[in-house]
Amino acid sequence: MRSYGDYLSMRVSVLQENLAKGLSIVSRAVATRPTLPILSNVLLTTDDGRLKLSATNLELGIVARVGAKVDEGGAITVPARTLQDFINTLPPERVDLTLDSKTNTLKVACGSTISNIRGISADDYPPVPEADAETGMVVPAAAFHEMINHVVFAAAREDNRPILTGVSARFEDNTLTLAAADGYRLAIRTTELEEPIAKPLSLIIPARTLSELARILTADETNIYISIPEGRSQIMFHLSQVDVVSQLIEGAYPNIEQIIPRSHTTSTIVGTSELLRACKRSEIFARDASNTMRLKIAPGESELVPGQLTLSSQSQEKGDNEGKLDAKVSGGPIEVSFNVRYLIDVLNVVQEEDIVIETTTASSPGV
Repeated sequence: MRSYGDYLSMRVSVLQENLAKGLSIVSRAVATRPTLPILSNVLLTTDDGRLKLSATNLELGIVARVGAKVDEGGAITVPARTLQDFINTLPPERVDLTLDSKTNTLKVACGSTISNIRGISADDYPPVPEADAETGMVVPAAAFHEMINHVVFAAAREDNRPILTGVSARFEDNTLTLAAADGYRLAIRTTELEEPIAKPLSLIIPARTLSELARILTADETNIYISIPEGRSQIMFHLSQVDVVSQLIEGAYPNIEQIIPRSHTTSTIVGTSELLRACKRSEIFARDASNTMRLKIAPGESELVPGQLTLSSQSQEKGDNEGKLDAKVSGGPIEVSFNVRYLIDVLNVVQEEDIVIETTTASSPGV
């Protein structure tokens, strides 16, 4: 069993900005309504000349490593909100942390400012596993960050169907596929891996875990190492200074291949930024009508005359809105209604200059 009892005290010095950054990262895993009082705390331990910060809500755990001068090793847990708020008020100078293990009190000193924060023994804190970069699957960090942003918005927020609050991750050969759906929309994104996977692997990762991971990722990261511990329904993400561990969602994800329409009768190419602005204007009036926006697509009368995409929405109380955009239309005319919020969500993360809208009938899903 893990024990920190051999430590009589702890004396560590760390820069305020580094400690504040580390606390902001791990605080995302601190339980808001903890079943155990200690889960509202952050665990501070010394590790190989660094200060290690850990937090968990038993479903999500985050470990951040901060460069420090360790004069004496030790460990303690203290209220995460109290420590974070206090550190954020300090000037960008050296912060000295000293533990009195007899009273479980952490002395925090910075310049002429001294504070004592009462804590709970580190021995009572649930273990937060750390990922192993040696055995992990390697995924380019920039591509994975973009993949998360391209799909996570489509995951369900309500837990009526818990499986849909997760993101389906499928590793196969040298391809990684992420997909999310909430029963009304589906987002899917693939990327190539630098190294092929030995055997296919399918997982369901909580969308919240991936959202937090995306917030933590910085441009400095080159690769993410993803590992699945044997015998535990967990996934681990290893970064250069941070580890994220999460419970997986058990169950069978819907067959996304059967959901995506494989044919269409009309294809409309329109500028992404122009469409996004038009949708935001339309949303103002669509809010009172369940966010319903109507799209009228008409092909050009000749090769010299562009097609047209007309967006319209109305509110009985506020009025109505109509906007027209030039578009390249292939196929026949069509009128179809979409939830404008769903369109805005995807247009916000699309980085390409143009977007293609594929439609079949007024009652069929659009792509």
